[in-house]
Amino acid sequence: MNLNWDLATILVLLMLASGLIWLFDKFFLAPRRAIVKAGLSANEAERFQAVQIPFIVDLARSLFPVFLIVLALRSFLVEPFRIPSGSMMPTLLIGDFILVNKFRYGIRLPVANIKIIDIGKPQRGDVVVFRYPEDPSIPFIKRVVGLPGDKIEYNSANKMLYINNEPVTQTVVGRYIGVGAGSDMTGREQRTEYLPDAEHAILVKPEKSPHAQKNYQWTIPAAEYFVLGDSRDNSRDSRFWGTVPEENLIGKAFFIWMNWDLKNGGISWQRLGTPIQ
Repeated sequence: MNLNWDLATILVLLMLASGLIWLFDKFFLAPRRAIVKAGLSANEAERFQAVQIPFIVDLARSLFPVFLIVLALRSFLVEPFRIPSGSMMPTLLIGDFILVNKFRYGIRLPVANIKIIDIGKPQRGDVVVFRYPEDPSIPFIKRVVGLPGDKIEYNSANKMLYINNEPVTQTVVGRYIGVGAGSDMTGREQRTEYLPDAEHAILVKPEKSPHAQKNYQWTIPAAEYFVLGDSRDNSRDSRFWGTVPEENLIGKAFFIWMNWDLKNGGISWQRLGTPIQ
């Protein structure tokens, strides 16, 4: 979907349209109705008032505050997203519905995406939603592993991550059993990865990658972030298309409020209300 016609833009246009209709009625139509009403008897005035408020005006007055509240909530507080792929397994499953904190990394104007209040920066280990650098109309979700100025190295042979020349410790948990739409991940090796000040689960193929058997290195520019999917062999991330500029950030994913996966029987009740770590 083109960003020019995303939900935020539609909400802004609906709010403006309903607001303009409301104002037009208040300053132009309502005074005319008042003049007519003043020259009528009490019974005539009551009947006149009942039939003269246009339906579109009444609808606009009712919907304007609804559009305003929804726009404010999703622009400045929280926004819902649905996980369509398995690139963040086992942390996030296909069909998870998540909430994203929109103010964690600063308050931005809707549509224009211009930061007006700087509140905080992403930390290592944060699961972030951002606009895909190669196509900003597409929201992506990955985990921040590299901060501005970091030197990041990834060894595709042993699936190890290095930050500023230090290896990030991993421990093997065991064989992963996937369910529903993510059942094709069964057999992957689940590990716990210990980022500085954060730990989380990842999935890797136990065998060596046939595509590359060497280390790749990156130095993260200022105001940009290096992100990886938790399913390391099933994710197109900063290893393929580069870093995420700060202006592309949408917010921090923090909560799973529902999971819907028909291949797993519909609603997965045990995932409801799960915090994202």
